[in-house]
Amino acid sequence: IAFSCISYCGGSKTNKMVGMLKIFPTRIIKLLLVLSFLLIFAKAEIREFKGTIEANATFIHYSEGFLIAPGFIDLTKLEFVTDDTTNDKPTKKIQDDNNGRNRGENRHLLSSSHRVLYSNSKIDIVFFREPSSCLDSTNNCDWTNLGLGVTDADGNYRWCCSENALSEGYCDKSSLGQLIMKENFSGKQRFIDVPSSGTLDKNLDKDFGRLEVPDGSGKYILALANCNDDGRDVNVDGEYIWKSVHGYLPGNLFNEMYFYAVLMGVYFILTVAFGIKMKMHEDAYIPIQRWIFCTIVLGLLETFFRVGDYWVWNDDGHRFYFAMGTWIFIGEVKRGLSRCLLVMVSLGWGVIRDQLNSLRKIVILGTLYVGTAMAQDIMDNLAIAENEVLSDHQEKELLNAAKALAFLMATIDITFIVWILYGLDGTMQYLENMNQSRKLSRYLRLRCILLFSILFAMMWIVFSLVNIYNPNGGILKEQSMWVIGGFKQMNYLVVLITVAYLWKPNPNAKEFAHVMELPTLGEEDDEHDLQMIENIPSALDDEDVNMDSFRREPLSKD
Repeated sequence: IAFSCISYCGGSKTNKMVGMLKIFPTRIIKLLLVLSFLLIFAKAEIREFKGTIEANATFIHYSEGFLIAPGFIDLTKLEFVTDDTTNDKPTKKIQDDNNGRNRGENRHLLSSSHRVLYSNSKIDIVFFREPSSCLDSTNNCDWTNLGLGVTDADGNYRWCCSENALSEGYCDKSSLGQLIMKENFSGKQRFIDVPSSGTLDKNLDKDFGRLEVPDGSGKYILALANCNDDGRDVNVDGEYIWKSVHGYLPGNLFNEMYFYAVLMGVYFILTVAFGIKMKMHEDAYIPIQRWIFCTIVLGLLETFFRVGDYWVWNDDGHRFYFAMGTWIFIGEVKRGLSRCLLVMVSLGWGVIRDQLNSLRKIVILGTLYVGTAMAQDIMDNLAIAENEVLSDHQEKELLNAAKALAFLMATIDITFIVWILYGLDGTMQYLENMNQSRKLSRYLRLRCILLFSILFAMMWIVFSLVNIYNPNGGILKEQSMWVIGGFKQMNYLVVLITVAYLWKPNPNAKEFAHVMELPTLGEEDDEHDLQMIENIPSALDDEDVNMDSFRREPLSKD
């Protein structure tokens, strides 16, 4: 869809350029599409758990979600199964000390021919809410402050009460083989007993496996652990449900769905209005208008698929993965195309030039932006998965990669901004030197809007940082965090509407782009003073004008 729009927008010249870049963009697009559909592992509120909870005191499994009260999480469809044949870890023998007590530090790995000696253990299930200050669980929220686990002298997390943790005084003997829970823990806890031998095949009943959230909307954590190193691995298979009062859609996305529905309506009106104007004046269109139209259509498609994705997700609990991958990809293409469009406009395409020698460079930079943005989206989704093993090292690797992509994105954005402002300055200087007052007026309006847009973006960045890092709590509530992204969308839309209005189709658009205003001398004016002719055709005017007052001049293509 995206490259069909680009091909349509650019006409024959762009088709030639797209043909030259055919192999490279095609491979990139295929890769991005494949990676985008890896986002099926993103958060879905009817979630699948299929894996093994190993008997290991060094890590826990967790899942996170946003609930609007009253809501619940239902674990009754999860099946917990284990027997001697399901354990793939090496067999082990526990040696006894002189008093006959088992010592974990004296384990020895033996061959599979030896008998495996296990002890009784428990599967810990805890469910708790993160406070509103924990907007990013990977950076700002320390669960040990919430009563789950402790931090040792080296700064490492101790989630389970192992024999080492017991000997170092981090827990008491009654908690051996279980999660370390302090008095300030305010969540819910469940246990599943795992016998040392025999077969376990268990589902939680409704009273035990349904965890209600009567009040307190926010972000919740579900954590599972098998803390006894001498216990047995447990296979878990099935689905578990997160559901808020409004449906399956995460609570922090519900209002966002309606916001994008309204935005879709705005894009639809804009698409119809601009499309009708192009059809009415198709004989006078200029190439830049087709680029504008394609950008508007991509905005409509993005919002359409996004609203559809959210709607289906909220209705039946499963994501419409095709819609999700489509709106993510189209959204990034739209943002890349819009940046290219602003560079084209700032360089005077459709006003002082009918061709751009740097068109290929612009498209390549836009393609680089789209590829980087897609990689960043995928990395953000992989950093927070449905069922994650909490590993501080692994999480930091993902975050470091995300930071590197964010730095690259910022570099590309700065390149676009500098190019746009530099192009505007050069175009306006040229128009001023040539006494092209009407064209100069158009660019003055465009520059004003762009400067206000940049100022607004900078102010909003400061607001977002204050909202996130304010030690006294955020300004926005958790379920209103979508407003940050929403205002960015509105800022973008205002700039797009401005460009669409200034370059709207009209009968004289082509003449306006290809001619120059002819200065005339007044009788009472000094011989070096210039008078601008009235009724100069402009994209801002729909009325027919007499073109005899214009003469064609060769225009620079640089």
